[in-house]
Amino acid sequence: MIDKAGILKVDNLVKHFDISGGLLEQLTFDQGRIRRKEVVVKAVNNVSFTIYPGEIFSVVGESGCGKSTLARTCIGLYPPNSGEVYYRGERIDNLSARKMLPFRSKMQMIFQDPYASLNPRMAVRQTLEEPVRFHKKNISDSEIKDRVAEVMLQVGVDPLWADRYPHEFSGGQRQRISIARALMVDPEFIIADEPISALDVSIQAQILNLLMDAREERGLTYMIITHDLSVVAHVSSRVAVMYLGNLCELATAEMVFESPGHPYTRALFSAIPKIGRKKADHIQIKGEVPTPINLPTGCVFHGRCIYAEDRCRNEIPALTEADTGSLIACHGIEEGRL
Repeated sequence: MIDKAGILKVDNLVKHFDISGGLLEQLTFDQGRIRRKEVVVKAVNNVSFTIYPGEIFSVVGESGCGKSTLARTCIGLYPPNSGEVYYRGERIDNLSARKMLPFRSKMQMIFQDPYASLNPRMAVRQTLEEPVRFHKKNISDSEIKDRVAEVMLQVGVDPLWADRYPHEFSGGQRQRISIARALMVDPEFIIADEPISALDVSIQAQILNLLMDAREERGLTYMIITHDLSVVAHVSSRVAVMYLGNLCELATAEMVFESPGHPYTRALFSAIPKIGRKKADHIQIKGEVPTPINLPTGCVFHGRCIYAEDRCRNEIPALTEADTGSLIACHGIEEGRL
């Protein structure tokens, strides 16, 4: 049962990265004058949504669309350039590191590469004990030891292996340890950034089932970042589709698979292999993905969209509710052309 009081609310979130380099690197000679040129990657642009307790909220889109940056900004690993992030009604994006601490144990993250996210110099026991000792200072050593064994069993790793190091485990086992680390502090909300993309296909289903079992047992809420649409279909409550740092469509998983609205969403989901599908059913997008350094004017997808008109090229579409109940940022949908 999904609680309609949002656990995480994002309002007009913007995250840009200045990659200009040093002062000398910024100086250019243009039309006989020396000018200073800034280079900014516009990774996330005015994104808004609400995640409700108990749901699995998936963010999809092709590589480089800003999914991971959005996730890291939501959880506070990156400070936003503008916009607001609320956790259970409390604004958290403007908090100091000390004031953010109470929220750290409630919000955890599972990273994409299970080897890079684990300290190779720390045994599994140390890796799992560290967050508990930091966030729960009144807990005894015996309680920590029991908690480590309990969580390792829950994720399917033998507690007798607690003194081994990350390099002694397979990729699937390392990802289980990463999940265990996230569960050690009893979080309410977990962001999983491509949790299975680095794993063999045979292991992916096991990790997904593990995440779903943990959700049922602990009442967790997930935000899953992925480009694997089969994962989205299997686990999601709602789906947010991103393109070039912008939110194109937000709908239930059932709606976005059965009746995608935005032209980009239609093309993205038409790429899913289906038995008996005719080749003509696959929508091919023309052109190349623009650079996030120089975003197109108007709708960021207009250069690759077969339905684009003058308004699309000049005016940024707002995320509005369509007849289907989905939220779609498309002038063509708004005008009834699509």
